[in-house]
Amino acid sequence: MVFGQVVIGPPGSGKTTYCNGMSQFLALIGRLFPFLSSKCAINIEDLIKLSDVMTEHSLGPNGGLVYCMDYLEKNIDWLLSKLEPLLKDHYLLFDLPGQLTAVHLVDTHLCSDPGKYVSALLLSLSTMLHLELPHINVLSKIDLIESYGKLAFNLDFYTDVQDLSYLQHHLDQDPHSAKYRKLTKELCDIIKDFSLVNFTTLDIQACQ
Repeated sequence: MVFGQVVIGPPGSGKTTYCNGMSQFLALIGRLFPFLSSKCAINIEDLIKLSDVMTEHSLGPNGGLVYCMDYLEKNIDWLLSKLEPLLKDHYLLFDLPGQLTAVHLVDTHLCSDPGKYVSALLLSLSTMLHLELPHINVLSKIDLIESYGKLAFNLDFYTDVQDLSYLQHHLDQDPHSAKYRKLTKELCDIIKDFSLVNFTTLDIQACQ
C-alpha cells in the first residue's frame, strides 16, 4: 500500500514550506521520502516548464499552469514511470501548484477578514467534495496571526467553524459586503449544511 500526502492550497499559503518541514519530520522518525532539502525526487519541469509555456503560447501564469497540467495528464506514463521505483518503501509528498489523505493549506490571515474567511471555507469545502480523499484543512502561518490584528472571535471559532451567523454583524459593517448580505447568508448555510470543514493549525517552526 502506498502512503503520502497531496499538498494543495492557494498561492502563498505555505505549501512548499510545509513539504520541507514535513520532510524534516519524516527524516527524524526514520521514514524514507522522495523530498529532501528542498530538492524533490521528481520535478515536473523535467517534462514541461511553465516559463517556456508562457513564452511559447503567450499565456499568463494561470493559463500556463492549466496547460502544464493538461500536458502532464496526456503524458501520465512519464510520471508513473518516475514514481514506480518509489512506491514500495517511500512516503510520498506531492507539492502542487497553488491555483486554486489531501492536505489543504489556507493562510491564517484570511481569518482577520470575515468575507475572506467565508471564501476560504467555500474553497475548502469545494476541494473536499471534488477530491473525495481523506482530507485535512490547515491554517498555515499561525505564528504570524498576531501581526494581522485582533480577531473578531477566539481562534477556536475559526478552527471549529462555529456558528457563522455571528459573522454577519461584522460583514454588515463593510459597505461592500453588506450589499451581498443575502448571498453571504446562503453561502454560510451551505457550509453549515455540509458540516465538513474544520481546520487544524500549523506553525512550521514549532518543535511539537
